[in-house]
Amino acid sequence: MSSDDRIQSTFERLREEGRAGLVTFVTAGDPDPETSQQLMERLPDAGADIIELGMPFSDPMADGPAIQAANLRALASGASLRGTLDMVRRFREKNRHTPVILMGYFNPIYQYGPSHFVTDAVAAGIDGLIMVDLPPEEDQELCDPARTAGLHWVRLVTPTSNEDRLKQVLQNTSGFIYYVSIAGITGTRSAAVSSIGDALTAVRKHTQLPIAVGFGINTAEQVRATGEVADGAVVGSAIIREIENNLDESGGAKPELLDRVTGLVSDLSGGLRR
Repeated sequence: MSSDDRIQSTFERLREEGRAGLVTFVTAGDPDPETSQQLMERLPDAGADIIELGMPFSDPMADGPAIQAANLRALASGASLRGTLDMVRRFREKNRHTPVILMGYFNPIYQYGPSHFVTDAVAAGIDGLIMVDLPPEEDQELCDPARTAGLHWVRLVTPTSNEDRLKQVLQNTSGFIYYVSIAGITGTRSAAVSSIGDALTAVRKHTQLPIAVGFGINTAEQVRATGEVADGAVVGSAIIREIENNLDESGGAKPELLDRVTGLVSDLSGGLRR
């Protein structure tokens, strides 16, 4: 990876500050393109160290009700993969240092054309990809060309990954590892921090990459506790629910939506900065 590696630089800065990072997930285009763009641009100042941007898709099978609804809202407002890349391109005009990871499913990329997607993703200023439905056995589909082009490939590790599977999963992983703290769909349950700590100890025997923990982290206290054992805490569903709570009856953004959502992110971030 190049010397201007935003993900590596971010985790190095976090280590110097003696804290874990806050990774925030939002769906591109939710609830509408303009609001989504403004929210993305305000997330770093609110306390987001890394931004995960969901690529809108009609069947997000690993996601819970909140993120499923966000995908449907985004698609209804005209969101697309091309629009998502444009969103990052505009973000990069104002912010050159916050890492942006695209997270989602292979189908929209397959429709776009994987080679064109990789070229356009690099040009837009994207730092890495998290693909929920591409296992290591299918690395030739997107992982290999993405890594060759300089994109990080952030892999999901689950509580059910045994030692042999872990070695296979970590083989082409770079940037950081996304540890799924609970088996199931996002935003539905919370895992005990003690069990997460034990699991991360086992994972760290096989890698020196930073580990961010996600799924089931919803409060500042959970962020703080996760930050004691992990290098990053990922929050998605709680942020998406705050967006949903600030929509009017027609589904449009209320005037206070941006302040409410960034206020929540600031509170979550505060759990890591005490």
